[in-house]
Amino acid sequence: MSPHTSPENLIPQRVREERMRRGLTLDQLATQAGVSRAMISKIERGESSPTAVLLSRIADAMGLSMSALMREPRSAPTAIQRVQEQQQWTDPATGYIRRLLSPPGDAAEVEIVAVELPPGQTVSFAASATLHSDDQILLLEGQLTLTSGATVYELQPGDCARVSTHEEQSFGNGGTTAARYLVIKRHFR
Repeated sequence: MSPHTSPENLIPQRVREERMRRGLTLDQLATQAGVSRAMISKIERGESSPTAVLLSRIADAMGLSMSALMREPRSAPTAIQRVQEQQQWTDPATGYIRRLLSPPGDAAEVEIVAVELPPGQTVSFAASATLHSDDQILLLEGQLTLTSGATVYELQPGDCARVSTHEEQSFGNGGTTAARYLVIKRHFR
């Protein structure tokens, strides 16, 4: 695989590799992720592009971050991630754009992700069952309604909120322009 392989092309291969590495059948992964066996099979064959929500559920069922399924398996940590090497992926359901900024490294390290959420769109993620992180959300442009569990934050540019993947999270853009924000994740098990 090339370092310039797009996440859309890597995801099918990475889902299959990680499922097999864990000794999971399609049925087992489907049950753990709450996704149909047929859908996982279609994703692995590259016949269906998963949404951000679906990819998050599959990654969580295997104890991985979404980012782990969007890039090459980690080898040695690197000190720099050049802009042309940063993987960018677009959610087919919402147009949500996710760009992996952090250099590859140990899964326990801090991960930085840049997100662009189109106006009128919402992306919701279930509470993580396996891989937890404390996340800080820094809004750069636009407006963002961030819901973490029962708490709702109305963010304006420059606002930063701390949330945990122990709780369900929802990111909504009720504005008329894209919401651009950074997610700084500190993973722990």
